[in-house]
Amino acid sequence: MIVRIVKMTFELQHVTRFQELFEGWKPKIRSSAGCIHLELLHDVDDPRIFFTYSHWNCVEDLETYRHSPVFAEVWPRTKELFAAPAAAWSTEREHLLP
Repeated sequence: MIVRIVKMTFELQHVTRFQELFEGWKPKIRSSAGCIHLELLHDVDDPRIFFTYSHWNCVEDLETYRHSPVFAEVWPRTKELFAAPAAAWSTEREHLLP
């Protein structure tokens, strides 16, 4: 399983717009092949910073999503709201807590 974390910093005036867009996109992203989990996290200290936290069956499923029509719709519209470039990590769990 792959855990994908993407940090995004938005212009303050675009935060509400991003939240509205994400609400519309999340069912499409969640229904992508191999997407097991998707959530949006909001930084407690900086209202401009969000993280997407998603689980994917495998790297190939994540890459298929990243080359999909859904991603082609989501990413350009998200990027135009940024105050800084996004940072992303694809990770694997080393240990699960009991």
